[in-house]
Parts: sequence; C-alpha cells; structure tokens
Amino acid sequence: MVKLSLCAIVKDEEACIGRCLDSVKEVVDEIVILDTGSRDRTVEIARDYGAQIEHYQWNDDFAAARNAALQYVTGDWVLVLDADEILHPEIVPQLQEAIASDRHLAINLVRQEIGAKQSPYSLVSRLFRPLPGIQFSRPYHALIDDSVTEFMAQQPDRWDIGYLSSVAIVHDGYRPEAIAARDKLSRIRKAMERYLSEHPDDAYTCSKLGALYVQNGEIEAGLKLLRKGLKQEKHLDRLLRYELHYHAGIALSKQQKVGKAKSHYEAAIALNILPALKIGAYNNLGNLYMQTGDLTGAIAAYERVWQIDPNLPIAHFNLGLALKEKGKLNEAIAAYHHAIELDPTYAEAYQNIAVILLKNGKVFESLDHFRKAIALYERRDSPAGSELRSTLKEMGFKI
Repeated sequence: MVKLSLCAIVKDEEACIGRCLDSVKEVVDEIVILDTGSRDRTVEIARDYGAQIEHYQWNDDFAAARNAALQYVTGDWVLVLDADEILHPEIVPQLQEAIASDRHLAINLVRQEIGAKQSPYSLVSRLFRPLPGIQFSRPYHALIDDSVTEFMAQQPDRWDIGYLSSVAIVHDGYRPEAIAARDKLSRIRKAMERYLSEHPDDAYTCSKLGALYVQNGEIEAGLKLLRKGLKQEKHLDRLLRYELHYHAGIALSKQQKVGKAKSHYEAAIALNILPALKIGAYNNLGNLYMQTGDLTGAIAAYERVWQIDPNLPIAHFNLGLALKEKGKLNEAIAAYHHAIELDPTYAEAYQNIAVILLKNGKVFESLDHFRKAIALYERRDSPAGSELRSTLKEMGFKI
C-alpha cells in the first residue's frame, strides 16, 4: 500500500487552511504542517485535522522552508500544497493510479489559477517521491525540477516523470486582492533579485523576475532579463522556453512592437507542451490580430482557446468581440451569451449584447441588458457602471 503525505508551509492562514485540508483529508495518510510564525488560529485548525505541527523560523526563502518541512515526511510520496490551494476531487483516482507506478519519480500537476483570466493554467512539480537528494531550490517559485534532473541523470533507465492532464490543484492566491493583502509582489521581487544577484545566469529567475518587472511597468528592465534567459533557449526545457517567449510577447505588446510580439507568441504556441498551458499566448495573439485588423486571424486564435477549454468565459467573450467586428452580430451575441452562462457576473458581455441590440432597434431588450451590466459593474465597485449610466442618460435613455 503506497503511503501519501501532505506537506504544507503556512503562516496566518486561518481563512483558507480548512478548505485546503478538507480537500485532502480522505486522500492522504499523513498531514505535515510547517508553521512559520502564525498568530491566528492556523495551527489550531490544522491540529483539528490531525496534522503533525512543526515550527520554523522564516528567513525569506521558500525553498529552505519547504525542504525543512520534507524532513518530517514519512510517506512513499509527498503532495505539496499551499494553504490557498485545494486538491481537485475529480483528480484523485488518476493521482492514486499514478503514484502506484514503480517508474514515476515525480508527477507534474496542472494548477488552475483563479483570477488569472488570460493564462489560467500552470504546470507544477508538487507530487514526488521524497528520496534523498530530491529537494526544492530558489527562494521564491521554489521547485524540485533541478534536483530531479540531477537525480535522474544518475539512474537514466530507472525513472521517468509523469503528469496528469486534468486540473489537479485549484489555486486562489493570484486574485489581485489576495496579492495586495499580503504585499506579495514586494516580497517576491526582493527574494528573486537577491537570488539572481547570486545566480546571474539562472534563466528561470530571469523569466519570473522579468515578467514581474513587466507587470510593474518596468518594460525595458523586464525585456533585458527575458532576452537574457532566451539566449540560453537551446538548453532550456519547453515550459521555461514557453514562459520566456510568452512574457517577451507581453512586454513587446506594451511597447506597441506588434510584429516582434507576434513572433514570440507564435514561438510559444509552436512548442510541444500541454495545450491548456498555451491559452495565454493564443489569447494575446488574438488580441494583436484584433489590434491590426486581422479579424480572421483573431477569430481563429480565440476559437482555438475555447476548443482547448470550452468552460473559459473570456474565450467566448473575446470571440464575440471579433465576430462583432466581422459583422457577424448573431454569432457574436451567441458567444457573449456563452460567456454569461459560464460567468453570470460578466458585465462586459451584457453591455456588448446591449450595444448590438440597440443598433438593431431592439430598444427595450437592449435597455434590459444595459441595466444588468450597470448593476454588475456597481456590485464590484467599478466606475464603468456610473460612466455607462451617464452615457445612456446623454442619449436620452433613463436607466
């Protein structure tokens, strides 16, 4: 019987630790929690789930903390989660089958990023055999990949890496409010800058820190790091090459260098990786096609997104935008309705339907959709609601 352990490092996670442990309590044989200084009820809640609690002095190094936690694990396999993550229940049978294999050293898992509309999936190395020598590296975005590569090189015919293609982990920590609440970006930046100063040629950190600079508006600084990483492209795994091209495309798009941005997105899409991981590149490429008036190209890119994930609201919304510009109004409305079916709070979809209906002379139906859009905007405290109300008032409509 294969024994599976859950391992997590935590600090002040009382709001979410219960959901995390609920998702694994019937799956794992052991729960190891490494607390790094909680002042709330995190430890108490974890104990209620039968967790083994250990303590660790936080030193701004996630790899060091994760490796410290691994010392207490006794299972044949370990699943590593953060408190703001849950194990998707539908993946459990596949997970159990995967760890029963004698060949697998590690299993890569698809993680769904809640709040990340453009690129909602990532691949993470969080399920592995806790053998001597398998450990995390890098202070932030810590991962075991480097040690796994070295371990497998010593026994090339013994081990392989597996992956589960369905969503295994649901992550709720990348919503803007979640990041702001913990000042995550500042802590991430400091940790990665320190690591890069010590490892200046580390392409992985170039990718992550470069993307963070671009996100922060420091486009040139970000591009410099991304290009530095891409100079090593021939020696990098496909996922890292994808990330470098993807983020370079974003940076160049912000600089209005459309042709160069397209080239990077196309290079990212051409890589042989899980299609779900390419959604961000397809979305952004479609946006560039829209920007340059290539509606056929935009429609093809957006259609590819919903073919990969038909349950992604923004895929249908973006397709609606392109179809509307193409003059295919009924098809555009249908696409917007698909987006609303998947996300009933999609105010922009209601507004765009309203605009089409108004142009078609369906005033009452249009106003009903405008009202729904305004109500949804106001529910999320968006100024778009009052702006839309004012615009309609100027047009002579009373909402």
